[in-house]
Amino acid sequence: MLKLKYLFDNRDLAEMILENWEYDLSSLKLFDYYRISSNAIYPFQYNGKTRLLRFSPVAERDKNNIIRELEFIRYLKSREYPVLSTVPSKDNKELVEVDTPWGKYFAVVFDRVAGIQLGEIEYTQEICRKHGEYLGKLHRLSSEYKPDKRLRWSYEDVLEWIEKELEDFPNEILAKQEAKMVRDYLSKIPKDDQNFGLIHYDFELDNIFYDQSADRLNIIDFDDAMYHWYAMDIERSLNNIISETSCEDYSMLRENFIMGYTQEFNVSDEMLLYMPMLRRFANLYGYTRVLVSAKETWDNEPRWMLDLRDKLMSIMEQDSMFFGKQIK
Repeated sequence: MLKLKYLFDNRDLAEMILENWEYDLSSLKLFDYYRISSNAIYPFQYNGKTRLLRFSPVAERDKNNIIRELEFIRYLKSREYPVLSTVPSKDNKELVEVDTPWGKYFAVVFDRVAGIQLGEIEYTQEICRKHGEYLGKLHRLSSEYKPDKRLRWSYEDVLEWIEKELEDFPNEILAKQEAKMVRDYLSKIPKDDQNFGLIHYDFELDNIFYDQSADRLNIIDFDDAMYHWYAMDIERSLNNIISETSCEDYSMLRENFIMGYTQEFNVSDEMLLYMPMLRRFANLYGYTRVLVSAKETWDNEPRWMLDLRDKLMSIMEQDSMFFGKQIK
Protein backbone atom coordinates (compact mmCIF):
# COMPACT_ATOMS: atom_id res chain seq x y z
CA MET A 1 0.00 0.00 0.00
CA LEU A 2 0.97 3.65 -0.39
CA LYS A 3 2.49 5.57 2.48
CA LEU A 4 -0.24 6.99 4.72
CA LYS A 5 0.52 10.55 3.63
CA TYR A 6 -0.76 9.66 0.15
CA LEU A 7 -4.12 8.30 1.34
CA PHE A 8 -5.88 11.67 1.51
CA ASP A 9 -8.65 12.39 -0.97
CA ASN A 10 -7.19 14.99 -3.35
CA ARG A 11 -9.71 15.77 -6.06
CA ASP A 12 -7.78 18.73 -7.42
CA LEU A 13 -4.88 16.36 -8.05
CA ALA A 14 -7.17 13.73 -9.61
CA GLU A 15 -8.80 16.29 -11.90
CA MET A 16 -5.44 17.73 -12.89
CA ILE A 17 -4.18 14.29 -13.89
CA LEU A 18 -7.45 13.40 -15.64
CA GLU A 19 -7.03 16.38 -17.99
CA ASN A 20 -4.72 14.10 -19.98
CA TRP A 21 -7.79 12.05 -21.02
CA GLU A 22 -11.22 12.83 -22.43
CA TYR A 23 -13.99 12.86 -19.84
CA ASP A 24 -17.55 14.03 -19.20
CA LEU A 25 -17.35 17.05 -16.91
CA SER A 26 -20.61 16.10 -15.19
CA SER A 27 -19.14 12.70 -14.23
CA LEU A 28 -16.62 14.17 -11.78
CA LYS A 29 -19.26 13.64 -9.10
CA LEU A 30 -18.24 9.98 -9.32
CA PHE A 31 -15.03 11.00 -7.58
CA ASP A 32 -17.11 10.50 -4.41
CA TYR A 33 -16.50 6.77 -4.92
CA TYR A 34 -12.72 7.01 -4.92
CA ARG A 35 -10.53 4.51 -3.08
CA ILE A 36 -6.84 4.61 -2.22
CA SER A 37 -4.62 1.70 -1.23
CA SER A 38 -1.70 0.68 -3.45
CA ASN A 39 -2.92 3.33 -5.91
CA ALA A 40 -5.51 6.07 -5.97
CA ILE A 41 -8.55 5.05 -8.04
CA TYR A 42 -11.07 7.69 -9.16
CA PRO A 43 -14.06 6.69 -11.33
CA PHE A 44 -15.40 8.96 -14.08
CA GLN A 45 -17.23 8.66 -17.39
CA TYR A 46 -16.64 9.50 -21.03
CA ASN A 47 -19.60 9.40 -23.41
CA GLY A 48 -21.52 7.80 -20.56
CA LYS A 49 -19.06 4.89 -20.23
CA THR A 50 -17.47 4.37 -16.82
CA ARG A 51 -13.70 4.43 -16.63
CA LEU A 52 -11.18 4.35 -13.79
CA LEU A 53 -8.27 6.72 -13.33
CA ARG A 54 -5.40 5.04 -11.48
CA PHE A 55 -2.44 7.05 -10.28
CA SER A 56 0.41 6.82 -7.79
CA PRO A 57 3.50 8.88 -6.90
CA VAL A 58 6.57 8.25 -9.03
CA ALA A 59 8.55 7.91 -5.79
CA GLU A 60 6.40 4.90 -4.83
CA ARG A 61 6.53 2.96 -8.09
CA ASP A 62 8.99 1.32 -10.45
CA LYS A 63 8.21 2.52 -13.99
CA ASN A 64 9.47 -0.70 -15.55
CA ASN A 65 7.04 -2.73 -13.45
CA ILE A 66 4.10 -0.64 -14.67
CA ILE A 67 5.22 -0.91 -18.29
CA ARG A 68 5.54 -4.71 -17.98
CA GLU A 69 2.18 -4.93 -16.20
CA LEU A 70 0.48 -3.18 -19.13
CA GLU A 71 2.41 -5.31 -21.62
CA PHE A 72 1.20 -8.49 -19.91
CA ILE A 73 -2.40 -7.22 -19.97
CA ARG A 74 -2.12 -6.58 -23.71
CA TYR A 75 -0.76 -10.09 -24.21
CA LEU A 76 -3.63 -11.63 -22.24
CA LYS A 77 -6.19 -9.67 -24.26
CA SER A 78 -4.54 -10.87 -27.47
CA ARG A 79 -5.13 -14.42 -26.24
CA GLU A 80 -8.80 -13.59 -25.51
CA TYR A 81 -8.40 -13.74 -21.76
CA PRO A 82 -11.00 -11.43 -20.15
CA VAL A 83 -8.97 -8.67 -18.51
CA LEU A 84 -9.52 -4.94 -18.12
CA SER A 85 -8.60 -2.66 -21.05
CA THR A 86 -6.44 0.45 -20.93
CA VAL A 87 -7.61 3.74 -22.45
CA PRO A 88 -5.01 5.84 -24.30
CA SER A 89 -4.56 9.48 -23.30
CA LYS A 90 -5.18 12.44 -25.59
CA ASP A 91 -1.56 12.02 -26.69
CA ASN A 92 -2.18 8.31 -27.35
CA LYS A 93 -0.11 7.17 -24.37
CA GLU A 94 -0.99 4.19 -22.21
CA LEU A 95 1.13 5.32 -19.26
CA VAL A 96 1.31 9.04 -18.52
CA GLU A 97 3.80 10.75 -16.22
CA VAL A 98 2.33 13.96 -14.82
CA ASP A 99 4.17 16.77 -13.03
CA THR A 100 1.86 18.33 -10.43
CA PRO A 101 2.13 20.72 -7.47
CA TRP A 102 2.05 17.59 -5.29
CA GLY A 103 4.91 15.93 -7.14
CA LYS A 104 5.23 13.60 -10.13
CA TYR A 105 2.69 10.84 -10.68
CA PHE A 106 2.25 7.82 -12.94
CA ALA A 107 -1.28 7.51 -14.31
CA VAL A 108 -3.26 4.99 -16.34
CA VAL A 109 -6.95 4.86 -17.27
CA PHE A 110 -8.90 1.60 -17.56
CA ASP A 111 -12.37 0.80 -18.81
CA ARG A 112 -14.57 -0.61 -16.07
CA VAL A 113 -15.16 -4.34 -16.61
CA ALA A 114 -18.65 -5.83 -16.72
CA GLY A 115 -20.10 -7.78 -13.82
CA ILE A 116 -20.21 -7.89 -10.03
CA GLN A 117 -17.30 -8.64 -7.71
CA LEU A 118 -17.23 -12.23 -6.51
CA GLY A 119 -17.27 -10.94 -2.95
CA GLU A 120 -20.68 -9.35 -3.61
CA ILE A 121 -22.47 -12.47 -4.88
CA GLU A 122 -23.20 -15.90 -3.44
CA TYR A 123 -19.93 -17.80 -3.68
CA THR A 124 -21.23 -21.21 -4.72
CA GLN A 125 -19.24 -24.35 -5.45
CA GLU A 126 -19.86 -23.71 -9.15
CA ILE A 127 -18.48 -20.16 -8.92
CA CYS A 128 -15.53 -21.49 -6.94
CA ARG A 129 -14.76 -24.01 -9.67
CA LYS A 130 -14.95 -21.24 -12.28
CA HIS A 131 -12.67 -19.09 -10.09
CA GLY A 132 -10.05 -21.87 -10.16
CA GLU A 133 -10.56 -22.44 -13.88
CA TYR A 134 -9.80 -18.81 -14.74
CA LEU A 135 -6.66 -18.87 -12.60
CA GLY A 136 -5.54 -22.06 -14.34
CA LYS A 137 -6.07 -20.48 -17.74
CA LEU A 138 -4.13 -17.39 -16.64
CA HIS A 139 -1.20 -19.57 -15.61
CA ARG A 140 -1.34 -21.58 -18.84
CA LEU A 141 -1.12 -18.36 -20.84
CA SER A 142 1.64 -17.08 -18.55
CA SER A 143 3.66 -20.25 -19.17
CA GLU A 144 3.53 -19.40 -22.89
CA TYR A 145 4.39 -15.72 -22.38
CA LYS A 146 7.84 -14.78 -23.73
CA PRO A 147 8.42 -11.02 -23.41
CA ASP A 148 11.20 -9.56 -25.53
CA LYS A 149 12.43 -6.97 -23.05
CA ARG A 150 13.31 -6.72 -19.38
CA LEU A 151 11.05 -8.76 -17.11
CA ARG A 152 8.75 -7.50 -14.38
CA TRP A 153 10.17 -8.01 -10.90
CA SER A 154 10.33 -11.45 -9.27
CA TYR A 155 9.94 -12.83 -5.75
CA GLU A 156 13.73 -12.47 -5.43
CA ASP A 157 13.46 -8.75 -6.17
CA VAL A 158 10.69 -8.54 -3.57
CA LEU A 159 12.91 -10.20 -0.98
CA GLU A 160 15.72 -7.77 -1.80
CA TRP A 161 13.29 -4.89 -1.33
CA ILE A 162 12.12 -6.35 2.00
CA GLU A 163 15.67 -6.76 3.28
CA LYS A 164 16.60 -3.25 2.18
CA GLU A 165 13.55 -1.67 3.84
CA LEU A 166 14.08 -3.60 7.07
CA GLU A 167 17.52 -1.99 7.42
CA ASP A 168 15.68 1.16 8.53
CA PHE A 169 14.00 -0.73 11.39
CA PRO A 170 16.70 -1.94 13.83
CA ASN A 171 14.11 -3.46 16.18
CA GLU A 172 12.63 -5.73 13.52
CA ILE A 173 14.92 -8.63 14.44
CA LEU A 174 12.34 -11.36 13.89
CA ALA A 175 11.29 -9.95 10.53
CA LYS A 176 14.91 -9.93 9.37
CA GLN A 177 15.32 -13.49 10.58
CA GLU A 178 12.13 -14.46 8.77
CA ALA A 179 13.39 -12.89 5.53
CA LYS A 180 16.55 -15.00 5.67
CA MET A 181 14.61 -18.18 6.45
CA VAL A 182 12.14 -17.56 3.63
CA ARG A 183 14.92 -16.81 1.15
CA ASP A 184 16.82 -19.96 2.10
CA TYR A 185 13.72 -22.14 1.87
CA LEU A 186 12.51 -20.76 -1.46
CA SER A 187 15.94 -21.33 -3.00
CA LYS A 188 15.33 -25.07 -2.59
CA ILE A 189 11.94 -25.26 -4.35
CA PRO A 190 12.13 -26.77 -7.86
CA LYS A 191 11.57 -24.24 -10.64
CA ASP A 192 10.64 -24.83 -14.29
CA ASP A 193 8.41 -23.40 -17.03
CA GLN A 194 5.44 -25.42 -15.79
CA ASN A 195 5.47 -24.33 -12.16
CA PHE A 196 7.02 -20.85 -12.28
CA GLY A 197 6.12 -17.71 -14.22
CA LEU A 198 4.39 -14.34 -14.10
CA ILE A 199 1.52 -14.55 -11.60
CA HIS A 200 -1.28 -12.15 -10.67
CA TYR A 201 -0.52 -12.34 -6.90
CA ASP A 202 -3.85 -10.73 -5.98
CA PHE A 203 -6.35 -13.10 -7.64
CA GLU A 204 -8.87 -12.44 -4.90
CA LEU A 205 -12.63 -11.97 -4.79
CA ASP A 206 -12.58 -8.18 -5.10
CA ASN A 207 -10.46 -8.30 -8.26
CA ILE A 208 -12.71 -10.75 -10.11
CA PHE A 209 -16.09 -9.78 -11.58
CA TYR A 210 -18.80 -12.23 -12.58
CA ASP A 211 -20.64 -11.19 -15.74
CA GLN A 212 -23.82 -13.27 -15.51
CA SER A 213 -25.05 -12.37 -19.00
CA ALA A 214 -21.87 -13.78 -20.56
CA ASP A 215 -21.32 -16.36 -17.79
CA ARG A 216 -17.68 -15.41 -17.48
CA LEU A 217 -15.25 -13.80 -15.06
CA ASN A 218 -13.45 -10.54 -15.80
CA ILE A 219 -10.12 -9.94 -14.10
CA ILE A 220 -8.64 -6.64 -12.92
CA ASP A 221 -5.68 -5.27 -10.95
CA PHE A 222 -2.39 -6.75 -12.11
CA ASP A 223 -0.51 -4.13 -10.12
CA ASP A 224 1.08 -6.73 -7.81
CA ALA A 225 2.06 -9.19 -10.57
CA MET A 226 5.48 -10.79 -10.16
CA TYR A 227 7.47 -13.83 -11.23
CA HIS A 228 6.79 -16.55 -8.70
CA TRP A 229 5.66 -20.13 -8.40
CA TYR A 230 2.13 -20.53 -9.74
CA ALA A 231 1.21 -22.19 -6.45
CA MET A 232 1.61 -18.76 -4.84
CA ASP A 233 -1.50 -17.56 -6.69
CA ILE A 234 -3.38 -20.68 -5.61
CA GLU A 235 -2.41 -20.12 -1.98
CA ARG A 236 -3.41 -16.44 -2.06
CA SER A 237 -6.75 -17.27 -3.68
CA LEU A 238 -7.63 -20.06 -1.25
CA ASN A 239 -6.55 -17.97 1.72
CA ASN A 240 -8.82 -15.16 0.55
CA ILE A 241 -11.74 -17.56 0.04
CA ILE A 242 -11.40 -18.74 3.65
CA SER A 243 -11.40 -15.20 5.02
CA GLU A 244 -14.11 -13.71 2.79
CA THR A 245 -16.74 -16.44 2.36
CA SER A 246 -19.13 -17.97 4.86
CA CYS A 247 -19.05 -21.54 3.54
CA GLU A 248 -18.53 -24.02 6.35
CA ASP A 249 -17.13 -26.75 4.09
CA TYR A 250 -13.80 -25.28 3.10
CA SER A 251 -12.46 -28.67 1.98
CA MET A 252 -15.18 -28.82 -0.68
CA LEU A 253 -14.38 -25.31 -1.87
CA ARG A 254 -10.71 -26.17 -2.08
CA GLU A 255 -11.49 -29.33 -4.03
CA ASN A 256 -13.68 -27.43 -6.50
CA PHE A 257 -11.13 -24.64 -6.90
CA ILE A 258 -8.33 -27.12 -7.69
CA MET A 259 -10.67 -29.09 -9.95
CA GLY A 260 -11.43 -25.97 -11.97
CA TYR A 261 -7.76 -25.01 -12.05
CA THR A 262 -6.59 -28.38 -13.38
CA GLN A 263 -9.11 -28.20 -16.22
CA GLU A 264 -6.82 -25.54 -17.68
CA PHE A 265 -3.36 -26.11 -16.19
CA ASN A 266 -1.60 -28.74 -14.15
CA VAL A 267 -0.37 -28.36 -10.59
CA SER A 268 1.46 -31.20 -8.88
CA ASP A 269 0.70 -32.44 -5.39
CA GLU A 270 4.30 -31.57 -4.54
CA MET A 271 3.76 -27.90 -5.40
CA LEU A 272 0.58 -27.76 -3.31
CA LEU A 273 2.59 -29.00 -0.34
CA TYR A 274 4.74 -25.87 -0.57
CA MET A 275 1.78 -23.54 -0.02
CA PRO A 276 2.29 -23.10 3.76
CA MET A 277 5.82 -21.89 2.99
CA LEU A 278 4.57 -19.59 0.25
CA ARG A 279 2.15 -18.14 2.80
CA ARG A 280 5.18 -17.22 4.95
CA PHE A 281 6.49 -15.20 1.98
CA ALA A 282 3.12 -13.46 1.57
CA ASN A 283 2.89 -12.66 5.28
CA LEU A 284 6.40 -11.23 5.34
CA TYR A 285 5.75 -9.14 2.24
CA GLY A 286 2.45 -7.83 3.60
CA TYR A 287 4.00 -7.08 6.98
CA THR A 288 6.86 -5.10 5.45
CA ARG A 289 4.57 -3.12 3.15
CA VAL A 290 2.46 -2.02 6.11
CA LEU A 291 5.54 -1.31 8.22
CA VAL A 292 6.95 1.00 5.55
CA SER A 293 3.60 2.66 4.82
CA ALA A 294 2.93 3.52 8.46
CA LYS A 295 6.47 4.57 9.40
CA GLU A 296 5.88 8.33 9.28
CA THR A 297 3.71 9.88 11.98
CA TRP A 298 2.34 13.39 12.42
CA ASP A 299 0.87 15.49 15.19
CA ASN A 300 -2.93 15.70 15.34
CA GLU A 301 -3.63 12.92 12.85
CA PRO A 302 -7.29 12.69 11.77
CA ARG A 303 -9.48 10.06 13.41
CA TRP A 304 -9.67 7.92 10.26
CA MET A 305 -5.88 7.68 10.18
CA LEU A 306 -5.67 6.69 13.84
CA ASP A 307 -8.33 4.02 13.24
CA LEU A 308 -6.42 2.82 10.18
CA ARG A 309 -3.22 2.54 12.21
CA ASP A 310 -5.06 0.32 14.72
CA LYS A 311 -6.33 -1.87 11.89
CA LEU A 312 -2.88 -2.09 10.30
CA MET A 313 -1.34 -3.03 13.64
CA SER A 314 -3.78 -5.91 13.92
CA ILE A 315 -2.87 -7.08 10.41
CA MET A 316 0.84 -6.92 11.23
CA GLU A 317 0.34 -8.97 14.39
CA GLN A 318 -1.44 -11.63 12.36
CA ASP A 319 1.17 -11.65 9.58
CA SER A 320 4.08 -11.90 12.03
CA MET A 321 2.63 -14.76 14.07
CA PHE A 322 5.16 -17.31 12.78
CA PHE A 323 8.17 -15.06 12.26
CA GLY A 324 11.37 -16.81 13.20
CA LYS A 325 9.71 -20.17 13.86
CA GLN A 326 11.08 -23.29 12.26
CA ILE A 327 9.88 -23.96 8.73
CA LYS A 328 8.63 -27.51 8.38
